[in-house]
Amino acid sequence: MSEIEKHERVHDMLLGPLERPTLQWLAARMPAWMHPDILTLIGVGGSILTFVGYWLTNLDPIYLWLASLGFVINWFGDSLDGTLARFRKMERPHFGFFVDHTVDSFSMVIVFVGMGLSPFVRMEIALVACIGYLGMSILSYVGAFVSGQFKISYSKIGPTEARLVVIGINTWIFFAGNPTLDLGLISTTVFDFLIMIIAAIELFLFISNTTRQALYWRAVDEGKNLQ
Repeated sequence: MSEIEKHERVHDMLLGPLERPTLQWLAARMPAWMHPDILTLIGVGGSILTFVGYWLTNLDPIYLWLASLGFVINWFGDSLDGTLARFRKMERPHFGFFVDHTVDSFSMVIVFVGMGLSPFVRMEIALVACIGYLGMSILSYVGAFVSGQFKISYSKIGPTEARLVVIGINTWIFFAGNPTLDLGLISTTVFDFLIMIIAAIELFLFISNTTRQALYWRAVDEGKNLQ
């Protein structure tokens, strides 16, 4: 098993070539009083704002913009806290890994619950998408423990891309509405359908990557036993 300090961060994301320099630029310009822990709290605040925004859409769809703003704030805090710690050479590998990813899980749970409390997405569909997200998170954490590689993206898709997709859906729904789709056996709304697609992709990636890694590590262990 690997030490946290030696973990290799694997983030082969579609927007990585743009995001990484942006985060470095922001880290270099953060005021001295800005601490990674404050950024972590800002990220949590963003997810709470998203929850509130989705909940308030029961009053007016305009609050979809508040939910989208919450995603942006969550990205700022969640993505920049580790970057700032590494930039200032003040890493706390065990504390940072534990707190950052525990907080991430909490943040996404309240985001999906907020989505389910909106008039646009059924709660059961939002929770299935939440299960898919948590499954991918577990896969990353277990993979880091076993292999020493902390992988935060799969098939070029990471948290940043996922946030942008949902912001895009929010924008589309605000301007185009949330019409009902008749799919033959079932009738669903556009937002429900899109979240179902996201959930299906998450679950497919979780099952396929779990199976592939399990087969790989079984072969590795059996090879060692034969030596």
